[in-house]
Amino acid sequence: MATHVSPTRTGREYWRGVLTAGGFTPAPRWTLQPVPGVGEYQTPVPFGTVTGLRRLTAELAVPLPSLLLTAHAKVLAALSGEREITTGYVARGGSPLPCRLTTAPASWRELLHHTHQAATELLAHQDVPAEDIDALQGELGLTGPLFETVLDPDAIDGDLTEGTALRVGVRHDDGRLVLRLRYRTDALDADSAARIAGYHLTALALITADPDAEHTRQSLLSAEELRFQLDQLAGPDRELPDARMHELFEDRVRKHPDAVAAVHADRQWTYGELNARANRLARALVARGLGREGVVAVVTERNLDWLAAVIAVFKAGGAYLPIEPHFPAARIAATLSRAACTLVLTEPGSTTTLDQALDSLPGTERLLVDTAYAEDHPEGDLGIPVTSDQLAYIYFTSGSTGEPKGAMCEHAGMLNHLYAKIDDLQVGEGHVVAQTAPQCFDISLWQLVCALLVGGRTLLVAQDVILDVPRFLDTLTDGEVTVLQVVPSYLEAVLTELEQRPRTLPDLRYVSVTGEALKKELAERWFAAQPRIKLVNAYGLTETSDDTNHEVMDRAPDRILLGRAVNNVRVYVVDEHLTPVPLGAPGVIAFSGICVGRGYINDPELTRAAYLVDPHREGTRLYLGGDHGRWHPSGKLEFLGRRDAQVKIRGFRIEIGEIENTLLRLPGVRDGAVVTVERADRSKHLVAFYSGPKPLDTGTLTDRLGASLPAYMIPAAFHWRESLPLTANSKIDKKALAALAEEPATTTDDDHQPPATPTEQRLAAAWAKVLGVPQDRIGRRDHFFDRGGTSLSAVKLAIALDRAVSLKDVTAHPVLTDLAALVDNGPQRHATPPLTSV
Repeated sequence: MATHVSPTRTGREYWRGVLTAGGFTPAPRWTLQPVPGVGEYQTPVPFGTVTGLRRLTAELAVPLPSLLLTAHAKVLAALSGEREITTGYVARGGSPLPCRLTTAPASWRELLHHTHQAATELLAHQDVPAEDIDALQGELGLTGPLFETVLDPDAIDGDLTEGTALRVGVRHDDGRLVLRLRYRTDALDADSAARIAGYHLTALALITADPDAEHTRQSLLSAEELRFQLDQLAGPDRELPDARMHELFEDRVRKHPDAVAAVHADRQWTYGELNARANRLARALVARGLGREGVVAVVTERNLDWLAAVIAVFKAGGAYLPIEPHFPAARIAATLSRAACTLVLTEPGSTTTLDQALDSLPGTERLLVDTAYAEDHPEGDLGIPVTSDQLAYIYFTSGSTGEPKGAMCEHAGMLNHLYAKIDDLQVGEGHVVAQTAPQCFDISLWQLVCALLVGGRTLLVAQDVILDVPRFLDTLTDGEVTVLQVVPSYLEAVLTELEQRPRTLPDLRYVSVTGEALKKELAERWFAAQPRIKLVNAYGLTETSDDTNHEVMDRAPDRILLGRAVNNVRVYVVDEHLTPVPLGAPGVIAFSGICVGRGYINDPELTRAAYLVDPHREGTRLYLGGDHGRWHPSGKLEFLGRRDAQVKIRGFRIEIGEIENTLLRLPGVRDGAVVTVERADRSKHLVAFYSGPKPLDTGTLTDRLGASLPAYMIPAAFHWRESLPLTANSKIDKKALAALAEEPATTTDDDHQPPATPTEQRLAAAWAKVLGVPQDRIGRRDHFFDRGGTSLSAVKLAIALDRAVSLKDVTAHPVLTDLAALVDNGPQRHATPPLTSV
């Protein structure tokens, strides 16, 4: 294998290229008890592998160190999840030097060629003095170590130098080879060091077995580790009742028909009353021809009739399709059309945009809840057979193509999830679960019906109560709520109120957070304020019947994890070939088993891409999402982020591409992009950039996007540019746009009018706090919502001002000077327009 090194490239030019290539590769971390010190692990290379390596060196005319470096590169790539890696390399007994390698070549032979080329170039330039490389590192502004791992292919007596966490040495002993690993015990434990040594041995064995094999499809995991990941990291086995959700509810009705099942505002229904109403609605649906898995859209406010309607759809054997009544007509029409829905159950007052949508869908029938009740159908249970693999519901989420996609889940997955909540949150007879989530948010379903399976009670909390945090806390206390689930951004608002005005929540036992990444600081604040109430970090996807992992905490954690898989659920961390990656390595989170839904309704192409067959369990579905994660030494899952253009804001899953495609269809928009920014309070917001002949009115942009997108997908700010910045590949540079979005808004001296009165100055200070904007940038004529304010930040503003203003006040008087005048003149009440759900 001939290798050529350019004779014209100077040592300084070579090392500049290595250093500017970047790509620091951290050493793996895997220990539950990090302690300072150094550990060692030593193992012989099997005789057959040594023989094969010597045969290859002769056949390919490459030295043994290049073969060892190739295996080392493969191991580091597997451990880091990166194709490009950097390791320290000891060449001919010298000091370790940074060696940049790629594992992109498909076969071992090609990989060996590239690695040998890199090693040869390094050897050709190793005589450059170390101080020259250090000086070049400083000249380039590079700080810290260049690598954390070292390979010495010729000796095992090297020490761990400062900044090195793992050193792999090879001893040559009378024709035999011995691997020795020296490692920092605050980074690795003895078992993980043995695993990593095993990965090296496996890589060497695979090279010798078939140099032309595609190494990217070959796993380094031992059979023991593979079994551990597939079986021991799965959720516990739990036997489920051979019944559907509504049948278990009917069992409870027979046990205690007069117990209160659900409460909303000043109304409450017993188990018997709720069941009777659900049965009458179900019969009205059947009378209109609803058959097995027929899709029924429920378009109501969050009230008792909504609860009855959902149970009715299940009793009738249909599939529940939630639609919020305030959604734009175009989105409602698109959802109904994609779901092939021909029957809509709704109520007076929830039909404004629905009526517009139905104008374009003449084959879809509308049925009012009151009409169904008035038909006076019998109140007894229907007894319609519903199987566990029958379609239960469809939740639509944002789609990257500009069209929402409907995830279909079956009764088995739904029931498994309900029992995961019952088990892990200890929901039992007499307990109260708060229903707070909007209808289109998948967590709304378990909040709505979970308690009814065990003799508990559902408390439906009105939206105006949720947006008034003190009233919300009063409602939790008065309603004796034991289990609550909210998004972290709303929990932060609740915590701020509790910190300013401490109070007990006597019945609350569990607070679950989901929909956004939970920050460690928020968990610490929670336990400082409410140390006896457990915090549950819940994680899952709509496509996997909602939450698949629970991390139940009774104290502030050292690290925020997603927890273990819930009952009957298997979670994997895999590479692009669905092969589990090494423990602790980053990969794509995949889900297998009863939790995985059926696919996206009437979208076979998207379904084929994401809903797969589990290669490790015959006949089992697997869902491949867009999240990256890794296993923690505790056996729990850790979230690392998204791998695509999907984000979650206030719990709503949003495809950035759907907003961008809608933006590009607007008149006057030539090009556009949407980025997310994080404010000082750690809340995430959407910011749109666009180019065109001239700037467009922000209100016009908001209204036009709002005609087809729900409110939670409307950017908080719009910025016009003559042209958008591009990358070297002529793509829109979103990193540059994100940096621009985080810059404080600027105004000219003529435009900016600083706050003039003490009240205006107080308001400006509060605005700065909740919006993450420097106080000196806020003017008296500034508009709260144009500054990026949302209904949730308005709630936080009310708390920051000690309730001197309310959410209604901010909504009615969003200009700072007008709001200040309201405060100075005393509290008044104002009508409130529709608000975005939090």
